[in-house]
Amino acid sequence: MIVRFGYVAMSMSVQDASPSKTMTLTSFRKLSDREAAIRKLERIAEGNLHNTLRLLKHNYAHDIRVYRFSSKLIPLATHEDLQDWDPFAALGDAFGEVGRYVREHGMRVSFHPDHFTVLSTPRQEVLRNSIRDLRHHVAMLKAMGLNATAKNNIHIGGAYKDKPSAAERFKEHFRVLEREIQERLTLENDDKTFTAAETLEVCRATGLPMVLDLHHQWVNNDGEQPWELWPGILRTWSGPLAQQDADRDRPLPPKIHVSSPKSESDPRSHADLVDPEPLLAFLRRIADNTPAVDVMIEAKHKDAALFDLMKHLAGYSSEGVRILDGASIEIRG
Repeated sequence: MIVRFGYVAMSMSVQDASPSKTMTLTSFRKLSDREAAIRKLERIAEGNLHNTLRLLKHNYAHDIRVYRFSSKLIPLATHEDLQDWDPFAALGDAFGEVGRYVREHGMRVSFHPDHFTVLSTPRQEVLRNSIRDLRHHVAMLKAMGLNATAKNNIHIGGAYKDKPSAAERFKEHFRVLEREIQERLTLENDDKTFTAAETLEVCRATGLPMVLDLHHQWVNNDGEQPWELWPGILRTWSGPLAQQDADRDRPLPPKIHVSSPKSESDPRSHADLVDPEPLLAFLRRIADNTPAVDVMIEAKHKDAALFDLMKHLAGYSSEGVRILDGASIEIRG
């Protein structure tokens, strides 16, 4: 099994390269010239996209082909006060440059809209805002010229004191989404509400590919081991919404998330680095029936955690782990 590792948004290695610089609505409103204020937002966004390209080049230099974009590339993009603003008119070239680099170097990229994007909500206002946010994320991926293998990963959302009803609302709301939103979604289990087993059921009902978050499953489960659910999760990546990986001429590899608990007293928070042992235990269990898997590292130390993990994995060469390059391994069950 081929395992590729990636990380989230920020680099600990590349200096002054935040892709998430922003402006508050209060600061925007203080500028008396609205057009000048919008130009300032666009300059900030251009800087975020420039830094994103810098990070992608850093990734390529270190063999990292899996990366999650910051959702904050365009400050205030979905705020109601700015719905008359089309940022893509000014940012098309910058988005296009990022997308070209992704395509030319065979990278797998994604977004993770924030926790306010909730399709299980019973409130129409929250649903409208959630759909607006998903449309914005789709628009960014389209502006990059990326096909539907570039996904937006979300959670089911809150239970609202009735988890079965919340799950049904998610399914209902999902069915009325535009196709271009549906085909770019993946669904992830969370650490407090919907377990991996419950998330898998929703994925089966909707056709969505499932991203298994191992850390979330460890702290929120129905008594099962994560590898016991894996055959079902793997099948969600062969459905029509999973898309084809054109570079590999086969279905898009499944993706998992990994992080380690910060401490025994705070098991849900993420540690700075990743403990390789629990991850390897899982990977060995699935290796025989999984040709490839991509692993998104969600540790606090971002790319530094990836480099640290690769250093430790090199010590398992006598235990069925072979280092392929700076960010991928081959593992036998």
